[in-house]
Amino acid sequence: MTYEIVHRTLYEYTAPVSVSHHVARLEPRATQTQSCGGFTLEIFPPPTLRQTRVDYFNNQLCFFSIQEVHQRLEIVTQSRGAVGTGEPPPAESPRPWEDVVRLFRDPVSPEVVEPYQFVFDSPQVRASFELADYARESFPKGVPLLVGARELTQRIFKDFKYDPKATTVATPLEEVVAKRRGVCQDFAHLGIACLRSLGLPARYVSGYLRTRPPEGKPRLVGADASHAWFGVFCPEAGWLDFDPTNNVQPGGEHITVAYGRDFGDVSPVAGIITGGGQHAVKVSVDVADV
Repeated sequence: MTYEIVHRTLYEYTAPVSVSHHVARLEPRATQTQSCGGFTLEIFPPPTLRQTRVDYFNNQLCFFSIQEVHQRLEIVTQSRGAVGTGEPPPAESPRPWEDVVRLFRDPVSPEVVEPYQFVFDSPQVRASFELADYARESFPKGVPLLVGARELTQRIFKDFKYDPKATTVATPLEEVVAKRRGVCQDFAHLGIACLRSLGLPARYVSGYLRTRPPEGKPRLVGADASHAWFGVFCPEAGWLDFDPTNNVQPGGEHITVAYGRDFGDVSPVAGIITGGGQHAVKVSVDVADV
């Protein structure tokens, strides 16, 4: 699929902001199965300082500072690229999940040092005995890693209800588990926590999802969404992704933007401001086939 994405983020403040410093992670990554053919990022009001670089996880970052009084900040990105541009990873791996866990017990070999860092707790995702017990229903003894990962994805989809009013970006995972409801960020965190509770490396993936209007209805501009899912490391194939919100393995309609340990590593826009009072945020995403 060749796609064109327009992502608009608007901050409106109740009081003037004198100075603001921000970082944006909005540029789609180049991956084994995804290419990025163009990217622009516009900021209003124009920043005084602006710099780009990659972070520790090789995500593309844009740092900017606005040093004039403002009560409105708008960030608009346009991206163009293609998904499905490389060889897809293998669908199966016969290796039992316990064998993969053994690879990540000290001492680890140099070949798995990179995924090893995703075995440990991170600020928003912590392993627990409770989550290990939940995960083991999908990972009985001897089951292949990818079979277990697909089963876990399906169970999260069935056991938890999508409810955008149930949580915020600050809701702890324990509350999500207790309520059995949340959004894609919560379900990605849950899948990661379950896998790490078994000793498996798992990472957070942020991006976009191409949504489809109901049959007979027009496609609404701006109605597509930022999205999140998780990846698990498979020794034979590398990182393979799973989307528990939709019970699928991401394919041509999932566009990857950033990887990290949890949402805190990949937040689309973050910053610090002086002044501003209360603020409202509006986000619009449009993913169009080209």
